[in-house]
Amino acid sequence: MEAGGDMLLPFAFEETLCRDVGAGLVQPSVHLWSHPGGVALGLRDSKLPRAAEAMAELEGKGYRTAVRHSGGAAVPLDAGVVNVSLLLRKSTGKLDFHDDFRLLASLITEAVAASHPQAAAQIRAGEVAGSYCPGDFDLAIGGRKFCGIAQRRQSSAYFVHAFVIVSGSGPERGQLIRGFYDTAADGDDALAYPRVIPQTLAALGELGGPAAAAVFAEGFRLALTRRGVHLQSAGQLRQTAGYSLQYADPRVLEAVRVLRERYAR
Repeated sequence: MEAGGDMLLPFAFEETLCRDVGAGLVQPSVHLWSHPGGVALGLRDSKLPRAAEAMAELEGKGYRTAVRHSGGAAVPLDAGVVNVSLLLRKSTGKLDFHDDFRLLASLITEAVAASHPQAAAQIRAGEVAGSYCPGDFDLAIGGRKFCGIAQRRQSSAYFVHAFVIVSGSGPERGQLIRGFYDTAADGDDALAYPRVIPQTLAALGELGGPAAAAVFAEGFRLALTRRGVHLQSAGQLRQTAGYSLQYADPRVLEAVRVLRERYAR
């Protein structure tokens, strides 16, 4: 679904849905969404010396900004970026978050393979130096990153989240985030923040993969189905299990308020 308006809405929706998954009110879930235009910051980003000024610059250019509660650093969100979250219950015993990262990475690879198998065969996992929001489970083709993965844990459930750059220009998005850090860090090289090299980023469409968000999203659904997962839409879930959660739900709106209060600079 497309998440217009407040950038924190989809994050608050997932926070609420995750609690319901942990409470057994709803089965483990998948959430796919895009935002028409914004930048989601990590908590460390928001504490850079001129972060407020850098955020104001982005807002002045038409990009909404928000500080997200999952791990990672600043990422652009727009209609060409598909956000994918797996919301899962915690199992008994020791949890290895690397297993969850590998699961989502493999599903994303299978989603690409559904329409562009040659591109999928070239996907590699590993940190891409110079990319924004770098991490051990960056996904790249030819050394250029198109996806990053983060995680958020609650007491009885958790979700693994990925942003997937499907269409548009990877370097242009990289330049946007580099500009944010140029202002926010105020030229202080002693500070810890990603040194973004725009050319390390690319969209799947620039790398021989699917070039439309809808094509990737359908590939992801197909990847889950091929693994034996029975998917129900929000409407079907409401009819069969009586469970409903919308962005406008009072619980979600309250979660927006809490997230903004807790993670505001």
